[in-house]
Amino acid sequence: MKQTFDTRAVHAGRDDLVNLGVHVPPIDFSTTYPARDTRREADRLDILQTGASDGGSPVYGRVGNPTVARFETALAELEGCEAAVAFASGMAALSACLLAITSSGRPHVVAIRPLYGTSDTVLDNGLLGTTVTWTTADGISDAIREDTGLVVVESPANPTLSELDLAAVAAACNGVPLLVDNTFATPVLQQPARHGASIVLHSATKFLGGHGDVLAGVVACDEQFARRLRQLRFATGGVLHPLAGYLLLRGLATLPIRVRRAAATAAILADRLASHPAVEQVHYPGLNEHRAPGQMDTGGALLSFTIRTDPHDVLGNVELFTPAVSLGSVHSLIEHPASLSHHAVDAAARTAGIDDRLLRVSIGLEDPEDLWIDLDAALNASLGATHVPPLPA
Repeated sequence: MKQTFDTRAVHAGRDDLVNLGVHVPPIDFSTTYPARDTRREADRLDILQTGASDGGSPVYGRVGNPTVARFETALAELEGCEAAVAFASGMAALSACLLAITSSGRPHVVAIRPLYGTSDTVLDNGLLGTTVTWTTADGISDAIREDTGLVVVESPANPTLSELDLAAVAAACNGVPLLVDNTFATPVLQQPARHGASIVLHSATKFLGGHGDVLAGVVACDEQFARRLRQLRFATGGVLHPLAGYLLLRGLATLPIRVRRAAATAAILADRLASHPAVEQVHYPGLNEHRAPGQMDTGGALLSFTIRTDPHDVLGNVELFTPAVSLGSVHSLIEHPASLSHHAVDAAARTAGIDDRLLRVSIGLEDPEDLWIDLDAALNASLGATHVPPLPA
């Protein structure tokens, strides 16, 4: 029976629970698993170290964990991919992808800004042995070289919320794997693999967990690349804790409801902010920009805006919004990218729009009117400040 996305979000990774005689997925905290047949285990370990799975019982926590595997199965299904591999953080997930291409002899990356600040930094500084060519969507084909192993994009982008036509980008990659950071959209609003992406990356810390209490990353891809990622995870140890895997699987069940509710509120706030006297420009998918065809049917749960006043005055006066880095929680958050999420990105390298006047807002599940009252009051207070800096030329 074909089921809707919302139904699969509730049931993915749980299909065997009735036969197990349980309703809630079990959490397996074991770090090691006993086996008396040591010869057979040695043979199995040779297989598992390649990233493959023989379908047998677990061997060691760094090789794999049943609870984490449930989350991986569920996320792969929701993203429309063959497999998924979970890591201890979003950056651990991206690092594994970069190590995969460097070890295969194709260390060159083509990337489009903006990206999450730390993703930008790790590409720009070559810490993991990669080199990068920064380009635009129109320049991808020309930027690809013989040693290009990956094209990296984020859509909607952090923190400007700009969108890319993923199908057009994938076509321009000429067979080079396309990695799309889908953290902002989540599979609820966008499934990049359906538009030609080979690899879909999430900071699962954000919307997938959804409550600000899980640190995790996950990559959805085909089985061949998943094996390489499992091999790297086995060797480097960037494993996801079983409790985190359990919380993420639980988070997926409410993901569609949370994302759509927050997105509806974000659209209301974006519209109101556009006419506020303290606001210079609002960045929100669909508000002013051309939408990428057939990708997201709503603008999502994040927005950013450039203000005419001092952003630190706004951050100092909000009461309901939490002034903090990160996003995707049931609690609404507000941050200053130049000070936090994109602070490490060299100012000269920041894409137009990521300036000192930009604020990024992640909408939670509070009542939209309460959120507006809080944000409006903080913006009005900043207008009354005596130390309003001049607008940039």
